[in-house]
Amino acid sequence: MQLKDEIIINAPQAVVYAALNDPEILKRCIPGCNELIKHSDTELEAKVVLKIGPVKAKFNGNVTLSPDAPPERFSLTGTGNGGAAGYAKGGAAVELEEHSEGTLLRYTATADIGGKLAQLGSRLIQGTAKKLAAKFFKSFADLVGEDNAA
Repeated sequence: MQLKDEIIINAPQAVVYAALNDPEILKRCIPGCNELIKHSDTELEAKVVLKIGPVKAKFNGNVTLSPDAPPERFSLTGTGNGGAAGYAKGGAAVELEEHSEGTLLRYTATADIGGKLAQLGSRLIQGTAKKLAAKFFKSFADLVGEDNAA
């Protein structure tokens, strides 16, 4: 499954890039995130609870950040295990571009799921993934734009 979108954030590129690497900001924006632990500048551990259709699962996962060309571009990869509910793994390429209203954030994300989650059907999973991504980026844009305005 692949997701693509873009959003304008009312903050300079350097501020947006720093926020994307700040575990406290990410924790506040990731839907269902209970814990986000920074092990190094590139390694994070996450604990997330999600309900996808009839399946509610607690995922334990690891995220690796790869600063390709900061602050214009970076990528991340992650894996999560939801026990009996299944697993998820994927990644995202993020581009940040100066914009008259702040910063244009463009992303392309890929995901692969297995277990009970995969049995729910691709339409439900794709729809839920789009909603979760949209919720994350809206929360992120609101939080970073609000902090920048203050």
